[in-house]
Amino acid sequence: MDNAVYRIIDANFNRAREALRIIEEFCRFALNSKSLSARVKELRHQLCNSIAQLDSDRLISSRDTLSDVGVGQVIASQSSRNDLKDCLTAGCKRLVEALRVLSEVIQIHNKAIAKQIEQLRYAAYTLEKDIVLISEPLEKYRKVHLYIIITSNYPAEILSLASQCATSGADCIQLRAKQMQNDDLFAAAIEFVKICRDNGVCSVINDRLDIAIASDADGIHFGQNDLPLECVRQLEQKPMIIGKSTHSLEQLKSACDEYPTYVGLGPVFATTTKPTAEPVGLDYVNKATTFLAEEPVGHVAIGGITMENVEQVLNAGADCIAVCNAVTKAHDPSQACKALKQKIISFDKGLLIKKI
Repeated sequence: MDNAVYRIIDANFNRAREALRIIEEFCRFALNSKSLSARVKELRHQLCNSIAQLDSDRLISSRDTLSDVGVGQVIASQSSRNDLKDCLTAGCKRLVEALRVLSEVIQIHNKAIAKQIEQLRYAAYTLEKDIVLISEPLEKYRKVHLYIIITSNYPAEILSLASQCATSGADCIQLRAKQMQNDDLFAAAIEFVKICRDNGVCSVINDRLDIAIASDADGIHFGQNDLPLECVRQLEQKPMIIGKSTHSLEQLKSACDEYPTYVGLGPVFATTTKPTAEPVGLDYVNKATTFLAEEPVGHVAIGGITMENVEQVLNAGADCIAVCNAVTKAHDPSQACKALKQKIISFDKGLLIKKI
């Protein structure tokens, strides 16, 4: 029976390490996140250190793969993986299951080590939550290239513009209504979110986390002086897209520590939407996108961008463009939206041809 204890420990130690390796590779290559990768690696090292306190010779000598009745037993759907997310989910489940078995069985010989393993299991639960809350919104946001901001306090205008943009190439639309009464804003947000969802467009609410959650919007956007992003994660009922405005590299680096889904870079040029804001210029866009290449955070360049200058912003490194007046104040918002989206697509195709 004692030999069986060591066989169980050995098998689940190996299982946990394998699961941690899959999770680490997801954080490293899919999320491109140094910090999350480091957390997984640290958890693996802690696990190895805990198991190293046991009799390593006894563990390895107890291994008997050839006579293990569990080898080769598979369930039809057990190895089915459609994408990296499936691999992550399976890895996380396998990890906590293995850690639970280890903590239960190790306490037969060493309760102190069993307690260490149990703490690692709780850390694994938190790690999985953090990865999912970051990865799912980021996967959705990575498809966004044209981001429209509707700044209005009139429900009819909001819904008309949302409908025109959602059917004309917008990938994400933000509702920015600073002066509306709560009941009117909530009613408009409900319809706004529905329009976006019906057309496969991401819906984002500016500033109002309560309205974003209540209307089931895809995301929320905050400025520099708004709520900490941790508040969103404490209150959200699903993984939400979280955006935060930045105007300098210092603000950008600080924002990345909060794990937003994306950061706003701007205002790139002078804009009538925020006339007192100092333009950050194309240089900031270039430096910011270079920095973000090693972070699990998307971006959107914003502020004074038009059909005439959008290529300058794309050349500076931006692959997501936000506009307000260039579309919403145009004579034909639908046509303006289509034209801007086509320009972004043409630029991307041109880059692809150059790379080939």
